[in-house]
Amino acid sequence: MTRPPLPPFDEASAIEKVRLAEDGWNSRDPARVALAYTADTRWRNRAEFFTGRDHVEAFLRRKWDRELDYRLIKELWAFTGNRIAVRYAYEYHDDSGQWFRAYGNENWEFAEDGLMRARHSSINEHPIREEDRKFHWPLGRRPDDHPGLNHFGF
Repeated sequence: MTRPPLPPFDEASAIEKVRLAEDGWNSRDPARVALAYTADTRWRNRAEFFTGRDHVEAFLRRKWDRELDYRLIKELWAFTGNRIAVRYAYEYHDDSGQWFRAYGNENWEFAEDGLMRARHSSINEHPIREEDRKFHWPLGRRPDDHPGLNHFGF
């Protein structure tokens, strides 16, 4: 199985890879998203460290069970060879109705088949009022004409 675009990345293929990742995460489908990672992928997400696609799927299931109405924007920061760095922001609310905005950076490393073999993520978040939300598109893929992170000053 391959997951184009494949490394080594140029600017266009790196941007495409980031958008495909964003689209996958906005699906909030843990099984679908987990298929973008190698079977032995290594992850650091905040203070969690784990290995393996099955652990990725379980992590994402827990995440989206508590992060409701999740909407994410990712943007390319840098790339070289088989590595991509991104920055992102997402909004969600918990089961009490409290909204949050999270900001983060990820470093990705890809195998030759285009699957991600390592993901290192650093994230900060804070509560926001519902009226301060910026991401209002219908759940699912962000529309192509929706502003990116720079527009919001994130």
